[in-house]
Amino acid sequence: MDTKKYVIRQISIFSENRPGRLAAIAHALGEEKINILAFSIAEANGFGVVRALVDHPEKAHDKLLSLGFNIAFTDVIAVHMKDQPGGLYEVAKILGDAGINIEYSYAYSGKEGAVLILRVDLVEDAIKKIKNSGATLLERSVFH
Repeated sequence: MDTKKYVIRQISIFSENRPGRLAAIAHALGEEKINILAFSIAEANGFGVVRALVDHPEKAHDKLLSLGFNIAFTDVIAVHMKDQPGGLYEVAKILGDAGINIEYSYAYSGKEGAVLILRVDLVEDAIKKIKNSGATLLERSVFH
């Protein structure tokens, strides 16, 4: 099984947690015509981490780096899940039963249903377990 096509490049932007920082990030990406497809924000000790799926991750990295932001790439996967009660449970159970740890996740829901973005400790194993369960993974090409 070719698991590489399911590995998505997420950008993580580390910044001071203060007014205007998200606006600065969004403005910079907008200037470069980079579309933000999904994102989350986490906060710890006065700093924030914006995790985002964008349609041009390399271009986003270069632009934000040039503005002084600390940027990193992280491999994540995206699982199409049922947009109804129990949908999250089904995905979490597959991974939990396989001993795969979910380090963090975020989700979005749209016309095509709900999508769960996952950072896991064993990416290839997670991809195989999810595919073998009959659940649908989204390919990287959907995002970049």
